[in-house]
Amino acid sequence: MDAMTEMMFFWAVLVIAAIAIEAATMGLTSIWFAGGGLLALGVAALRGPIVLQIILFFVVSLVLLIFTRPVAVKYFNKDRVKTNAESIVGRKGIVTGEINNLQATGRVTVGGQEWTARSHDPESKIETGVIVKILAIDGVKLIVEPAEDSKQ
Repeated sequence: MDAMTEMMFFWAVLVIAAIAIEAATMGLTSIWFAGGGLLALGVAALRGPIVLQIILFFVVSLVLLIFTRPVAVKYFNKDRVKTNAESIVGRKGIVTGEINNLQATGRVTVGGQEWTARSHDPESKIETGVIVKILAIDGVKLIVEPAEDSKQ
């Protein structure tokens, strides 16, 4: 087998492997490399230099990754259902135990569930009864700030 035939075989295996990994994971992780490998395979079939094949593989894979991945992720994840934890970000809750980051205390009830909570502002305390907005989840703790309509 000559070098060009070996390179064609290499690129074909790479394309098949990238597609197989993508089919198995469905995570939009390797499909971009299949595109780069397909172009490199075409250049190898036309007896193009190996250096050109490698450069085209990396350039095309990178371009596909940068320019098409955000669109693909948005399109493929539009019907994705948020988990219970993700669905509470942006909602409001009520402080059931004073939030004090320095003392590592704080409890918030959201949708009937009680969570450990910390203030977004590390210096501020949030009193019991204050309505808070959930900004994020850090591990098992809610990161909150007082809502505009903070008192119940």
